[in-house]
Amino acid sequence: MELPAANNGVHLAAYRSNLPLSALNGKATSEGFDESRFSQCYDDRSSVASHASGALTGYETMDAPPHYDFYANTQVLGRRRRSRPSLYQLHANPEDDSSPPLYEPRTGQMEGDTSEEEEDDQTELSSEPTRFGWIQGVMIRCMLNIWGVILYLRLPWITAQAGIGLTWAIVLLSSCITGITGLSTSAIATNGKVKGGGTYFLISRSLGPELGGSIGLIFAFANAVAVAMHTVGFSETVTDLMRENGAVMVDRTNDIRIIGIITVTFLLGISMAGMAWESKAQILFFLVIMVSFASYIVGTIMPASQEKQAKGFFSYQASIFATNFVPDWRGPEGSFFGMFSIFFPSATGILAGANISGDLKNPAVAIPRGTLMAIFWTTVSYLIITATIGSCVVRDASGLINDTLTSSIDSCVGVSCQYGWDFTPCITNNTCKFGISNYYQAMSMVSAFSPLITAGIFGATLSSALACLVSAPKVFQCLCKDHLYPLIGFFGKGYGKNNEPLRSYLLTYIIAACFIIIAELNTIAPIISNFYLCSYALINFSCFHASITNSPGWRPSFRFYSKWLSLLCAVCCVVIMFLLTWWAALIAIGVVLFFLGYTLYKKPDVNWGSSVQASSYNLALNQCVGLNLVEDHVKNYRPQCLVLTGPPSSRPALVDLVNCFTKNLSLMMCGNVVTADSSPSVVEKASSNSHVFWLNQRKIKSFYRGVVAEELRSGVNMLLQGAGLGRIKPNVLLMGFKKAWRSDPPLAAHNYIEILHDAFDLQYGVCIVRLKEGLDVSNPSQSHVNEGFDGGRDSISTISTPSRIQTSVTTSVTIEPEPQPSTIFQKKQEKKTIDVYWLSDDGGLTLLLPYLLTRRKRWARCKVRVFVGGETDKKEAQKEEVLSLIKKFRLGFHDVEVLPDIYQTPQSVNVHHFESMIRRFKLDSNPKQESDSEPPRQQNAPWMITEQDLERNMAKSLRQIRLNEVLQDYSRDAALIVITMPVGRRGVCPSSLYLAWLDILSRDLRPPVLMVRGNQESVLTFYCQ
Repeated sequence: MELPAANNGVHLAAYRSNLPLSALNGKATSEGFDESRFSQCYDDRSSVASHASGALTGYETMDAPPHYDFYANTQVLGRRRRSRPSLYQLHANPEDDSSPPLYEPRTGQMEGDTSEEEEDDQTELSSEPTRFGWIQGVMIRCMLNIWGVILYLRLPWITAQAGIGLTWAIVLLSSCITGITGLSTSAIATNGKVKGGGTYFLISRSLGPELGGSIGLIFAFANAVAVAMHTVGFSETVTDLMRENGAVMVDRTNDIRIIGIITVTFLLGISMAGMAWESKAQILFFLVIMVSFASYIVGTIMPASQEKQAKGFFSYQASIFATNFVPDWRGPEGSFFGMFSIFFPSATGILAGANISGDLKNPAVAIPRGTLMAIFWTTVSYLIITATIGSCVVRDASGLINDTLTSSIDSCVGVSCQYGWDFTPCITNNTCKFGISNYYQAMSMVSAFSPLITAGIFGATLSSALACLVSAPKVFQCLCKDHLYPLIGFFGKGYGKNNEPLRSYLLTYIIAACFIIIAELNTIAPIISNFYLCSYALINFSCFHASITNSPGWRPSFRFYSKWLSLLCAVCCVVIMFLLTWWAALIAIGVVLFFLGYTLYKKPDVNWGSSVQASSYNLALNQCVGLNLVEDHVKNYRPQCLVLTGPPSSRPALVDLVNCFTKNLSLMMCGNVVTADSSPSVVEKASSNSHVFWLNQRKIKSFYRGVVAEELRSGVNMLLQGAGLGRIKPNVLLMGFKKAWRSDPPLAAHNYIEILHDAFDLQYGVCIVRLKEGLDVSNPSQSHVNEGFDGGRDSISTISTPSRIQTSVTTSVTIEPEPQPSTIFQKKQEKKTIDVYWLSDDGGLTLLLPYLLTRRKRWARCKVRVFVGGETDKKEAQKEEVLSLIKKFRLGFHDVEVLPDIYQTPQSVNVHHFESMIRRFKLDSNPKQESDSEPPRQQNAPWMITEQDLERNMAKSLRQIRLNEVLQDYSRDAALIVITMPVGRRGVCPSSLYLAWLDILSRDLRPPVLMVRGNQESVLTFYCQ
């Protein structure tokens, strides 16, 4: 390329790509550039990225500038979603005809497949669902749910009991709890996009499905029962009004049931008509309550009539305020916490807006602003009503117009004496029917027009019932769609443009109707309050937990919160639960723990990036780093196993055996070496999640690590040196025996033995497992199965390079479950023996592994027998010596047998069989020729066996042959044979001869054979330090 002249500096535009636009769009060009060959799945979306980048930088490139679509999980209505180019597309050779790896995001669709999607987008665009702002959707809804019958019927009575001062303290304490919870809710709601599901969504996505699921279920149920509670409150008021006017249908209880069922049916109709109608009804109720408040405030200013004075109302008086400012406890509930327990339910309801988060225009803005404003204005209203009612109405009044002051004021009792009224008789006799200590309808009496207060009561009860009737199905629908619990998915189906959960509405209606029929909710109301408090506690704990884990993903846009205040509030909520009703608190906590245990047991397949995951990472990381500060000690030795399984599903018996002595004890890591040229598709094969999925399905507690290498030995070396973290790293290598070593190419056998030597060089213990029927159950046609790890059909050199994956871009990639074949190591073992041949001291690993096996229930019935070599004349002494040593190790092995016959000469037929094994690998030459050719043999064919090799290793060879005969005699019916593995010297014992030792040692044995060789360092000790 010729550089342009630069008089005034180099112009980068001179280097702009001259490729035609069609090439950048992935279309074939005359120049031969065909990007669609490796990125056709991007189709026209790649051109969008290319054009956007070109418009921004002036270059035609696939690199795309930042865009919202690259981070969104959903499409924007009315247009197709853009996608970020994959790393493979950016750095791969355009002439390479391989497809992107499966783990790269599939970001496009083939032409002709998008008509249905575009049609759906147009439909969604034309039917935009109803969304609400922060005032109508959150603030008004929360205020209506907070205000209730306690505001009208109990707040004056609480003021009389606790006094204005302590009532303010009760109100402010309650508001502090709800306010801090509101701050925590705001922080959680602004830490990402909030969908439908309200409280359940917030807690589950923060703390995870274990606590989120249980809270979602009981919170939805509590809202359903709260519908009945508010409806019964309305029905009782209507029934009392009817009875005052002489209208009775059946009796009081049945009248409440009839009116309640009619009312909840009417509310259900409003709810199912859609969120727009429900919101309009809420606005109507809000206006009614506002008018009732205005009527009450006007009534406190108006001069008191004779009738109102007889009932204790004297307008604003300083002396009445001073008298009512201090407490006057009466009755069994006469205490601060008694009044608090009655008032606190009136402060709940702050989650009404969050519960319909899916119907808000901008939940991240609406929930914090609306919730906090609702808490502020309701708190102000409680304080104002407490102060005004306490300044205008005395605690006790008779209601009799004739009780005016006629005698001396000295004998008159009460502050009413200053205003010409003498209520002394009823005060002394405790028979006063009026005053804020006795008359629950004090606000109605003070009001300028009492029917407006009744209308306010109706508005408060019906609005709360309606809010709960909407909240419960929305929360339950989100819970159903997550499939955390069985048998509830039926209720998650949505209908219409708003995705209304009509089935959940009907379920909520049925639950509410059942409790309305009971018509006695005094014992259930505390449980509801405790469920709400339990939710508040978990929301605050969620905020604290997410903050304390220091997760980079915790970035709430709402900054006005404190993690320590959230923790304090969570503790306070739990304490208040027990102060309200201890048995109800135990029920609520018991329900939470029950569903928590169920979710922990089932382990639902969800991943929400919860703070529990973040804390687990922090804890694991800190513990791993902490291990580096302490040196390893033999007392804490654990066999941490690197198991060369290939794909774990191909050798289930090997996986099950190792799991028997590592489960809940030590590290197990399944290693897979894919021998092929590195490419994205091959890397995907090696690191596929299907292997971990198979292990999880089999309930194997193991890690998985796959690597890609040109040959098996180099791949295993990667695993040996790179597996693990800090001190949590493998120290024992386990692999299957290579049965087909004689028929495979000699290099395959040589590499197999070299893996053993590499492990010994790295101070690993080595174990080889051999089953008579073989370990490999995979299909030989699966090219990604590494056949070098064992098996009857195993071969290293025959592994072919995985074929290119030509997957249609419209095909979804799913993990198909691998079969779960049963193995002998999964079954409960019969009353047999585990025969341990401790022939050489390897540090004690040969004894430790059988001991760990016997700690498992399926192996507990097996008796361990230890065999050692010895001399005939010293047999008993040697037995006592070994038995004494084993007792010091406290392994519980009591059966020791000395085998002097292991040093005898083997049978000639077995020797001939051994010679036939190695005949193929023998180097036939005379001594002089052999001496001259030995260096080339060692370099080019190190597996070949010379006469000198046989002579040098004759004793060991005969020993392995004889040991097989001993195993045949003593352990034919054992459940498992564990034997010390022989070690062949590198450079002295050819690899084929070493493999022949292992083969002859373990051949023709019915029990599984585990050949063990520790790293010659002690793994057992009889010292206490």
